[in-house]
Amino acid sequence: MNGEWVPIKHRFPELKTLTFDNDILFIHHKAMEKKFAVKIYFCHKHSPWEKGFVENRNKIIRMYIPKGSDISEYTRGYIQRLEEKLQRRIMKCLHYKLPKEILEEHRKRKRKR
Repeated sequence: MNGEWVPIKHRFPELKTLTFDNDILFIHHKAMEKKFAVKIYFCHKHSPWEKGFVENRNKIIRMYIPKGSDISEYTRGYIQRLEEKLQRRIMKCLHYKLPKEILEEHRKRKRKR
């Protein structure tokens, strides 16, 4: 979005739910639910299969941003280029389509209703 940080709900208005790890970072999840108008769920402890897509994506991101890195050391441009690169990766779980293609197809179907 032209190098700007755009709130997730503006970029993905169709977003209805979010699923997180049981992490202290999400202690204020009720406020997040209100702010973003989404329902937040949590995975069970020690159950990574409940968030398989996220785990796979994290593995890929770790090739570019190692675990434990200070994220503030990465520029917005770098993060945006990484996001764009990930959106250009075909995915087996999406029948070998790009995430961006699937999102565009979803939005087209929604507009036709």
